[in-house]
Amino acid sequence: MSAYGEVTVERPVDGVVDLRSDTLTRPTAGMRRAMAEAEVGDDVYGEDPTVRALEDEVAGLFGLAGALYVPSGTMGNQICVRLLVPPAGELLLDADAHLVTYEGGGAAQHAGIQTRTIVSPRGLLDVEAVRAQIRPAGFGTVVTNAVAVEQTHNRGGGAVYPLERLQSLREVTEANGARLHCDGARIWNAHAATGVGLDVYGGLFDTMSVCLSKGLGAPVGSLVVAADEALLAEARVVRRRLGGGMRQAGVIAAAGLYALRHHRDRLAEDHARAHQLAVRIAAVAPVVDPAVVETNIVPLDLSSSSLDAVTLARKAAAEGVRISVVGARRVRLVTHLDVDDAGCDRAADVVSRLLETA
Repeated sequence: MSAYGEVTVERPVDGVVDLRSDTLTRPTAGMRRAMAEAEVGDDVYGEDPTVRALEDEVAGLFGLAGALYVPSGTMGNQICVRLLVPPAGELLLDADAHLVTYEGGGAAQHAGIQTRTIVSPRGLLDVEAVRAQIRPAGFGTVVTNAVAVEQTHNRGGGAVYPLERLQSLREVTEANGARLHCDGARIWNAHAATGVGLDVYGGLFDTMSVCLSKGLGAPVGSLVVAADEALLAEARVVRRRLGGGMRQAGVIAAAGLYALRHHRDRLAEDHARAHQLAVRIAAVAPVVDPAVVETNIVPLDLSSSSLDAVTLARKAAAEGVRISVVGARRVRLVTHLDVDDAGCDRAADVVSRLLETA
């Protein structure tokens, strides 16, 4: 068992439906070919052509000045907040954000950044709450240098920020001399769910961290995307300080390029499967509202069930369905590239029956 109490496995097993996370995808045959044939160079010297192509393509999609390839989304977030917030400065964000939940206190330990959080429904910051909490210079308090949003929101069940709310948050931060960061680990899902252009999202933020190894299905990698060249140059310096400089990284960057070019449109399939899972489960137990399942994450609230999260996960795993424990009475199911309609039907059968008979 993991530290979170959920069932873990040594390796993927054929016939098992694994819905713990969309990070579990394995490279497709086409992706492996792209990796094997990638042109490479030394990326620390800026000489890997495949990395450069990936960075240029991502920057172009978001309409921003440039991008920087990094090993993980956590490193991407940590670099971004260091660009926007000085030591002893403040970052304002949701209380369940990945930045303060799953990144090991990195902003405090590595950068001396103070975080202040707001409890937000489904993880989506309320504009007026931010307006009330943001602290400008001149009052003897710690200045709020930046606000961070998470699109989509992981612990919020894949919730999508409406465009109008993001635009209002941008107005509030600008009016108060603060900057705006987006943890865009699943922003591709937001784009697929809403149709809002990636360039529209890009125009709202000073920095973004976008992930290739979740819904898009690449085996590794994220990118820092910055609004101006000065931020990008500093991001490269910070990446080196954190040990994120990679050499012939084109081998893995090629997987990211393949994912961008072949897997973005298919995210709608994951969303449809997640919604169907929610409908099936809701039909037997009041643990999820299908109306809130906007993307590929199905959150189950077991408060009304006699099963706690660990027990449900254990029972489901015993029948070949793996789900993730995210709280004492909260689990999540995440659809992704490696789970087809038959797999989702099987998962719905198992989870529904366990909840119905509890």
